[in-house]
Amino acid sequence: MEWKRKKGGVMKKKRGGRLWKTAAACMAFAAFSAIAACGDEGQDRNLAVSEEEYERVVNLYSPMEKTDPNAENVARSAADKAIIMAEEKLGVSVGYITYTAENYQDKTYDDVALDRARNDMDDIYLLNPDVIRTLGEEGKLMDLSGLACVENLRDVVKTANTVDGKLVAIPQEVVVYGLFVNKDMFEEYHLELPETPEEFLECCRVFKENGIETPVGANRWWLETFVLAQAYADLYNGGNTEAEIAALNSGESRYSDYMRPGFEFLQEMIDCGYIDAGKAYVSEAMEGEREDFLSQKTPIVMAYWGAANTETAYGKTDFDMVVIGFPSSRGQMPVMPMTGYGIGSNAEHAEDAKDVLDVILSDEALLVYAETNKVISPSKNVEVDCVPALKPLKDRIEENICVLGANAGMKVEQWGNICLIVRELLNGATVDECMAEFDRLQDESLAE
Repeated sequence: MEWKRKKGGVMKKKRGGRLWKTAAACMAFAAFSAIAACGDEGQDRNLAVSEEEYERVVNLYSPMEKTDPNAENVARSAADKAIIMAEEKLGVSVGYITYTAENYQDKTYDDVALDRARNDMDDIYLLNPDVIRTLGEEGKLMDLSGLACVENLRDVVKTANTVDGKLVAIPQEVVVYGLFVNKDMFEEYHLELPETPEEFLECCRVFKENGIETPVGANRWWLETFVLAQAYADLYNGGNTEAEIAALNSGESRYSDYMRPGFEFLQEMIDCGYIDAGKAYVSEAMEGEREDFLSQKTPIVMAYWGAANTETAYGKTDFDMVVIGFPSSRGQMPVMPMTGYGIGSNAEHAEDAKDVLDVILSDEALLVYAETNKVISPSKNVEVDCVPALKPLKDRIEENICVLGANAGMKVEQWGNICLIVRELLNGATVDECMAEFDRLQDESLAE
């Protein structure tokens, strides 16, 4: 079995002559989906704003596009609304430097972000979790702990994006993953919504025995959510988080010991036919499971919070849908990977960049953002209504019960690596082989 790794402990998988990087693929799909392009499509623009034209300028690298800083704000995204708020309050202009896959070809969004940040090309960067960790370790991101907005952040947000004691990134939203469940089918077979892995497997057994061919719809990206919930339920909710992470970073504890129960759980699901491993291995997110879920052929899928609000995903069903956490020893567990805005440590317009972040990450701006996109806010003071289906997931988050899918303070990147190793399990690797790969990644991190 061939494993390919890149510097920083993030594995890459070679496919068809290209390098496919999971952290960018799965996180960008969810976290950036609400950030819509606002300009003309298909045009190649470098949108850095000339300082000759504007007296105070801040340059932002992101997936967004704003073709004219002075354009009327008719159909701007939620992120744009926050930027406009900062521009109006501070008298600065924010120029977007945008990523376009067509232009960069084999380079992922993350590859370009790393290159630009390492070369001090922009002021602010919108970053995926593994890039936050890498740039934080390299000293390329500024410590944001002195910003006024930090006081209002949820503790879990600060934990996720702290590297070597420095808060190096802050998100506009908390991306939350959960189980999307056909509640009508559970009631038909007199099943309670599962809390633990054992209860979940029992529900799958009942569905299977009653003619449901595949109880759980899956794709090649998101099965790691089951592993994360089981691996880190106690670490993040047992009151000893910092010490346990320190033990992992020092090698005193092994990631493989945390991961094994979740991988054994997935192996049992494969062996029992509760998921279609072959189909999952080749299916993109929602490509292989959405149709079966909506047609009530399968009662359970996994997806991110925003999918419950979007009609093109699961926002319009012909049955009673509910979104719950993943099964764990501590009950239904939301899984939360983190993206975030960071400022380059050598940013040319550092002070203005800090002021911009303080505005767009203020409670006032985060409320606008959350209300527009109907998402969980990183601020503990901002709460918005959600669709009824999401209430069980939201209740757990408001109780501060969750697992981080990405943590910049861990020396081995989590979200992307677990995703790739789960794919190898789907492709026939044994649990022991998967655990050996975790050991290898950890040993490499310790040798750096």
